[in-house]
Amino acid sequence: MSNTPTLKTERLILRRFTQEDIPAIFAIFSHREVNRFLPWFPVKTMDEAREFYRAHYVECYERPQGYFYAVCQKEDNVPVGYMGLGAREPYDLGYGLRREFWGRGIASEAGRALVKRLAQDGLPYVTATHDRNNSASGRVMEALGMTYRYSYREQWQPKNIPVVFRMCQLNLNGDWPTYMGYWEKYPEHFVEDLSIEN
Repeated sequence: MSNTPTLKTERLILRRFTQEDIPAIFAIFSHREVNRFLPWFPVKTMDEAREFYRAHYVECYERPQGYFYAVCQKEDNVPVGYMGLGAREPYDLGYGLRREFWGRGIASEAGRALVKRLAQDGLPYVTATHDRNNSASGRVMEALGMTYRYSYREQWQPKNIPVVFRMCQLNLNGDWPTYMGYWEKYPEHFVEDLSIEN
């Protein structure tokens, strides 16, 4: 496993964030609606965006392993979102896009490229969680071939709000059991019947 190798798709380039991307980072992480389901409060200034870049990307790129991407359109190579996955269990996938790029299949396209690379690099599986009120994120997980395993309620920090998360998993190399870390950590956990929503 390497650290954030550049990936390309038909429409996208997935690459490391750089210092020059701070205005794009501000555009992604300052929008209130975009950040509604993200684990951070929206950044309010360019200085906060600069600090976010240092804390979330510079430090990650100093590690020997991991995947922490700027999702860019090929036409201008400007980040319109992010996608990331840590190098340790539970191999949790996270992503987000600027509001004006929702509904174009960009997250799914970027995710398929990353999942392909993860399989090549020998990762056993990938997980992802989404707020059950965020059905769009759940559809991205479905498009990547991930399947729902269970739900749990967490007092989400730093926002300090109760959230029911749905945990999904895709096995990449071998028949791996469901990752049960969240189930074991959070006392309120259960399996939902998602067929009643379809």
